[in-house]
Amino acid sequence: MVSLLLAIIYLAFISLGLPDSLLGSAWPVMHTELSLPVSYMGIITMIISCGTILSSLLSDRLTKKFGAGAVTAVSVMMTAGALFGFSVSSGMAMLVAFAVPYGLGAGAVDAALNNYVALHFASRHMSWLHCFWGVGAAVSPYIMSAALSSGSGWESGYRWVSGIQLVLTFFLFLSLPLWKRAGTPDGSLPMGEERGKPIGLVEVLKLPGVIPVLLTFFGYCALEGTAGLWASSYLVQYRSVDPETAAMFGSLFYLGITFGRFLCGFLAEKLGDRRMILLGILIILPGIALIALPIGSPWPAEAGLILTGLGCAPIYPAIIHSTPDHFGKENSQAVIGIQMASAYLGSTFMPPLFGVLSQQISSGLYPFYLLVFALLMLTMSLLSSKRKQGAAHRA
Repeated sequence: MVSLLLAIIYLAFISLGLPDSLLGSAWPVMHTELSLPVSYMGIITMIISCGTILSSLLSDRLTKKFGAGAVTAVSVMMTAGALFGFSVSSGMAMLVAFAVPYGLGAGAVDAALNNYVALHFASRHMSWLHCFWGVGAAVSPYIMSAALSSGSGWESGYRWVSGIQLVLTFFLFLSLPLWKRAGTPDGSLPMGEERGKPIGLVEVLKLPGVIPVLLTFFGYCALEGTAGLWASSYLVQYRSVDPETAAMFGSLFYLGITFGRFLCGFLAEKLGDRRMILLGILIILPGIALIALPIGSPWPAEAGLILTGLGCAPIYPAIIHSTPDHFGKENSQAVIGIQMASAYLGSTFMPPLFGVLSQQISSGLYPFYLLVFALLMLTMSLLSSKRKQGAAHRA
């Protein structure tokens, strides 16, 4: 039964990734057909992000009251409804209205699933699950492309993904008894859903070591979001790479993350979460150095993007998986919820800030902007490790 539940969770992670790249794939056609300015996509994504941050902060209260399985099922159902709503939208007002449940559903399921896996499954599964998220994020543009090329329109692309989410919702509701199992026969994998009194935001922020972890997460998502969003622009504008080649290497950054997480699943339990985080950062740094090399050929920069993607691979899953160990199982849902909110702040606001700097100064700032967040991660990660080691020594 545990294997069946794990399979459903893997499917849920694919589902989690499906909506993330759907709007970007559809928007070039959507904004034209709906007579909207191209810049309005930023408004929609900001509303989605705000909903995601809010539901992440509420995830501890929701999960402890209703359970991770129920929160996941309802959240996926909300996302399915929002995607269908997008497919029938005739203007900006409807898109804005459906963006609210879109974001609320995404944040709640992200925090609930990540905490449940961190509590009950080995670290290799956390890496592979986030690899499956990458599969979902990579597949949805192809679904939208198929809908557009078949003449069905962007509306059908949203309906197809909404249908996939609804099917998963059905199986999630059927699986609810599995989430409440008391334990496996050999006792090696304690199951069950964490309940208890919710922890307030101020109380969580007072936990020793929380602030460095939040800053590490913020730095990671700021780096990943900026690196992926602006890679092609940097290569075209600053390295004089043709747009087609630049687009390919921009996508290889995400391929590096996805493939890297697959590989990390084989290393995670041998090295441990803290070493995996440090290893990732130490791979990112030479990747950024290659991007910044002041030579005429674009190949070092292109190789640096792939290396940076590989370095990003272990960081997010390892931080999440280490949370119950660092802050206690009773606090992990609250901490992970705030981690998700911190992550979304980094990925929402830092890439647009680079866009402003690029326009006002130069796109050549790209590797140095990434370096700021890499050094923030390194500093905060070392500080967290030092605190953890000090606590273990005192014990």
